[in-house]
Amino acid sequence: MSPSETGFRARLRRTPGGALLLKVVVLLLGALFVGLGLALVVLPGPLTIPPVLLGVYIWSTEFAWAERLRDRVTDSAREAWAKARRRPVSSAVVTGAGLLLVAAALVAVRRYDVVDRVTGSFG
Repeated sequence: MSPSETGFRARLRRTPGGALLLKVVVLLLGALFVGLGLALVVLPGPLTIPPVLLGVYIWSTEFAWAERLRDRVTDSAREAWAKARRRPVSSAVVTGAGLLLVAAALVAVRRYDVVDRVTGSFG
């Protein structure tokens, strides 16, 4: 028997209701990370994409549709990395410009109290 047939998941799937329980736990755990990533889009803080990718990875351990999505994202990332390696100077300039824009946006938000003005406009 291979480790995948004797591991925790395999033993859980063999129990009554275990396969359903595993799917529900994986679904909820993945949704937690995807939701966290989406919340970080509007909350102050960086790194919105890694939690979303982690959530999709968690889903891909149990759901075929998420595995296909993960494979597409992986292929896109590899293509982007290959393009960046072919043109390192322009990639570095674009990345640096993006970081400068983020820094400028953060300074502007803080200096002009953008968050307070937006939240104040909602009541």
